[in-house]
Amino acid sequence: MSLTPAPFYAEIADGPEGGAAYWLTTSDGVRIRVGVWGGGDKGCVLLFPGRTEYIEKYGRAARGFAARGLSTIAVDWRGQGLADRALDNPMIGHVDDFRDFQKDVAAVVAALPDLGLPDPMILMGHSMGGCIGLRALMEGLPVKAALFTGPMWDIMLDPVKRYAGWAAATLSRPMKFDTKLAPGTVEASYVNVQPFEDNMLTREQEMYDYMRDQIAAHPELSLGGPSFAWLHEALKECRALSMRPTPQVPAITFLGTKERIVDSPAIHDRMSRWQNGELRLVEGAEHEVIMDYDDVQDQVYDAALELIERA
Repeated sequence: MSLTPAPFYAEIADGPEGGAAYWLTTSDGVRIRVGVWGGGDKGCVLLFPGRTEYIEKYGRAARGFAARGLSTIAVDWRGQGLADRALDNPMIGHVDDFRDFQKDVAAVVAALPDLGLPDPMILMGHSMGGCIGLRALMEGLPVKAALFTGPMWDIMLDPVKRYAGWAAATLSRPMKFDTKLAPGTVEASYVNVQPFEDNMLTREQEMYDYMRDQIAAHPELSLGGPSFAWLHEALKECRALSMRPTPQVPAITFLGTKERIVDSPAIHDRMSRWQNGELRLVEGAEHEVIMDYDDVQDQVYDAALELIERA
């Protein structure tokens, strides 16, 4: 496979030297982007970002992994970052079928031999990337271990909103409003509309500013709320995965005790059944543990090295 260079905004990523990005094309013709920070010779982190995210957001994480001798590869999922977007309105996050993300995974895996990244490789899945990653592991993703942060194994919704969300999202396709913005969300990046105070992502002001500055410099990376179809497909995928056996790979999952985006009970339940798994709670942390205080970030980077060394 020949790799086609893609735009890469090193100046906002603040990652290790030598970062680069490439275009990949999926089996259904969608163009996605991967970002690579090589140089670490102890192993590699295959990083699956969350909804709305993009490669450059993980530049500092790649720096943390690099300090421990690890290379990193991250992906712009279809519909976000610089990957192809499905709708005329690029600010609405949309997917027709959640399993389409597995086509993105397959394209990334197919490109790995040409990228020359070191073994062993572990998965790191954040939020939606944790949902995509869980299915990928169940279907044989070639990694030795998994690291999750705030994985989306269900979405935090109170019972009334959950029922209403299921009902509206299910009706959206036959009634042809599935590409419309889901209620309670906006066509703007969360960090652009939410002040740092009481944000649901991080306790660290500097990291919040890092995310805001990236979007200000390159607004084409930003994404707003999800479509009705995304909501329906996400709820359906979480339910489907909850009924499947846990993968037999070592895993460490980090969860902030103030998590307000994904469903914490679903994470506790899955990790209680993960034979080679460990749940590590971070007292007071929000959704993005890897964007938290430096000492919390270090715990995640150290866990990645721990899993690599075990492998």
